[in-house]
Amino acid sequence: MKKLVNKWVLVGLAVFSVFLVWLPFYLRLDNFWGLNLSEGPLVLWKNFDGPNYLIIAKTWYNKTAIAADFSSPLPLEYYPAHWPLYPAIIFLFDLFLPGPWAMLFASLLGVAIFYLVLYKFLVHFGVKPKQAFCLGVVSLVLPARWIALRSTGSLEGWFMAFILLSLMAYKNKKYWQAGLWGALAQLTKSPAILLFASFGLYELLQVIKNQTRVAIATVNWLKTSLIPLTVLLVFGFYWLRTGNFWAYLNSGDNFHLFWPPFSIFGKGGAWVGDFWLEEIIWLWLIYGVGTAKLWLKNEKLLAGFAGIFFASTLFVSHRDLARYIIPIFPLMLLGYKDVLAKREFKWALAIVVIPAFLFALNFILNNMAPVADWAPYL
Repeated sequence: MKKLVNKWVLVGLAVFSVFLVWLPFYLRLDNFWGLNLSEGPLVLWKNFDGPNYLIIAKTWYNKTAIAADFSSPLPLEYYPAHWPLYPAIIFLFDLFLPGPWAMLFASLLGVAIFYLVLYKFLVHFGVKPKQAFCLGVVSLVLPARWIALRSTGSLEGWFMAFILLSLMAYKNKKYWQAGLWGALAQLTKSPAILLFASFGLYELLQVIKNQTRVAIATVNWLKTSLIPLTVLLVFGFYWLRTGNFWAYLNSGDNFHLFWPPFSIFGKGGAWVGDFWLEEIIWLWLIYGVGTAKLWLKNEKLLAGFAGIFFASTLFVSHRDLARYIIPIFPLMLLGYKDVLAKREFKWALAIVVIPAFLFALNFILNNMAPVADWAPYL
């Protein structure tokens, strides 16, 4: 009973935290801690990449419809960079809500589901119910980028929920189920393919440690093949809608992976913007140490996925690295659980609640797409 209460209270707090971010925009406050929020909820609607997903939900990648109905300056080839599951959820909400609100509530539902799954995930991997609740509360504040993300049109709640469900299923040796959840993650966002790679790495480690035979390990891994097969299904869907099977790979300025690693510090990166990048080093340090902690706690499956995902971010050259690395932050809660339980951390967390909230408002205020006419989105 206590687990049930903890879980639903956490979900309630998560939903409340989103409404709390929405409130100053809804009130159109023109001087909230120096921030001008008088444009109202329109700011929430405009935030990247929400309008892009809303366009897809309205047109399903049809270039003619996009060009005719929407005033977005983005090239028509760019839209297949956005995978179809989140637009499908927006489409369902759009049956009874105006488009922009359908987008926001599709995101909000994903946030609620993510926190249900997060609590289950933490308890499943040995965290006591009370501490699992506390770790969930920590994630309402940190990372601060997650506050802004979950309060706008974004798919990360859905994506992280599917990732955690897939990892739990694999840990329980429910390989087909792990493949199904991984396929849903793959339908949501392209980096889900790293799940398939991490399952292969885990089975390889089991073979090296003589804990299983090669044949058994191979069969276990191949049972999750629905993940890469989903990539082919999406590409086939793109072919039907755009006439180009390789539409995702031809989506233009969408890939921000560069050789050599750490190219984000190279001069002239188009999506980097400036030289104020010291926090990138802190991000990598925090996530790198968290991944190492998972390994030392003998959570090899989780450490493998976190490690592969973390390694991929070393090649990202984009100012918003904090968003790119978000999918493994739930695993960091597990890695750092002992640190996060300390009294001194709780005091420090209390101090940063307000600045984290203000950061989210300021980020949302400055991350807007140039939408000239909202009529087609409604």
